[in-house]
Amino acid sequence: MTEKTIMLANPRGFCAGVDRAISIVERALEEFGAPVYVRHEVVHNKFVVDNLRDKGAVFIEDLADVPPGATLVYSAHGVSKAVQAEAAVRGFRVFDATCPLVTKVHKEVARLDAQDYQIVMIGHKGHVEVEGTMGQLAPGRMLLVETPEDVSKLEIANPDKLAYVSQTTLSVDETKDIIEALNARFPNIRNPHKEDICYATTNRQKAVKELAEECDIVIVVGSPNSSNSNRLREVAAQRGVDAYMVDNAGYLERAWFEGKNKVGVTAGASAPEVLVREVLETIQSWGHDTVREGEGVEESIVFVLPKELRREGEGKQGLNKG
Repeated sequence: MTEKTIMLANPRGFCAGVDRAISIVERALEEFGAPVYVRHEVVHNKFVVDNLRDKGAVFIEDLADVPPGATLVYSAHGVSKAVQAEAAVRGFRVFDATCPLVTKVHKEVARLDAQDYQIVMIGHKGHVEVEGTMGQLAPGRMLLVETPEDVSKLEIANPDKLAYVSQTTLSVDETKDIIEALNARFPNIRNPHKEDICYATTNRQKAVKELAEECDIVIVVGSPNSSNSNRLREVAAQRGVDAYMVDNAGYLERAWFEGKNKVGVTAGASAPEVLVREVLETIQSWGHDTVREGEGVEESIVFVLPKELRREGEGKQGLNKG
């Protein structure tokens, strides 16, 4: 009888930026008490958001919904200059939980703009990270491309003063075609010093590609509005295996696993390990009882908390991993 196994991707789940963002909200609640207002969901995961809401976080989209003098946290996806300016005028106590890798893109945008570059952003229209990054400049100053076809429609005044940046949670494969199209049409376009796709996105996608080579089906734990989780499912599906994204174990369907001997399981960067464990338990209860961990890349990156929220001993080494 063929052994039925579950292969666990490594790395998976929380990245350093998500860890930091959640900790900022939790620490702000401990230091200043509930409610703490958070502009947009701090990370795109229902379990995490519901848990923080239970502790006293209030998630809002419009700063008009935040009372004067309140504590406000920006989500991990970053915010526009307009949001920052409005928060300053309204006098909130602000903590910025923007992922440092997103902040790095914002700083690059400011540098390029100061040098009179026209900037193209590779990203998904309407995604909160894209809105925050494009909002670093005045409306209309940055152009958005979502596909290689969009590149052919760009109207650029000076192709010799052109640069691009990327949404950090995209798939490495999908940006490759767009970057090739940009470089083909604009040979002098300035490419980023390092790829903007973040280390966690890259590592998780590489791990999923390896899973897809070995497995008959891949399950991605992640919420429907999580860009990086959606990309993980797509990366697996593009390699010809059945791939499903589930918010939690309750979304699994037993029929998916019939005739499948090797099941791959991973989680998006905003999905907690507790949800992965519940998914594993359910699949094991259906007969896939052997669990093997993938080798993968060990991630040791830790991002520091704002100094007002640090505890003794955390210092500049960042958050202690518990």
